[in-house]
Amino acid sequence: DETEFRNFIVWLEDQKIRHYKIEDRGNLRNIHSDDWPKSFEKYMKDVNCPFKIQERQETVDWLLGLAVRLEYGDNADKYKDSTPDGAKNTDNTAKNAEPLINLDVNNPDFKAGVMALANLLQIQRHDDYLVMLKERLTQDAIAKASQSKEGLPVALEKHILGFDTGDAVINEAAQILRLLHIEELRELQTKINEAIVAVQAIIADPKTDHRLGKVGR
Repeated sequence: DETEFRNFIVWLEDQKIRHYKIEDRGNLRNIHSDDWPKSFEKYMKDVNCPFKIQERQETVDWLLGLAVRLEYGDNADKYKDSTPDGAKNTDNTAKNAEPLINLDVNNPDFKAGVMALANLLQIQRHDDYLVMLKERLTQDAIAKASQSKEGLPVALEKHILGFDTGDAVINEAAQILRLLHIEELRELQTKINEAIVAVQAIIADPKTDHRLGKVGR
């Protein structure tokens, strides 16, 4: 719109660029005059704009750039420490990409999520949800989990998960976690059995020879 364009040029000169003295802006302010294009062309030469009046988009961009430079020059102390919105958004994006950085372990939603995951994978729960995490995330636990073990390949499709998360990849991960948990339970049971045998050996009657199946000398 021609009228809006002319008003825009006048506003830039009056408010930001201020190349002319106030009394010298009359011709540029007279936006309804037939001579306004000539006044505008003279104004462009006076501010050293490299574009022609027909190149309006380029002219607008250039004048806006000039206005920004002048605005910054007048308020350098105010703007020198400012952070562009784009940079802020980039920082936020980076933080969102790594949600564990700002994880609040005291958040009720986080606690509920840990308990729900324990129920989902049928892992023994503890009154303190942080204890469950420590048991799984200590350096010893991580080192143990990282140790390579030889064994027979397992066909996951033969093991029924018992629930459906709605995602095939998550279902497979849940099956793996459950099998690992079962392995740990079996290992624990073996250690319990060994402890029982050891205790029985200590408290047993020395006259009893369980290998012969009889009591006495």
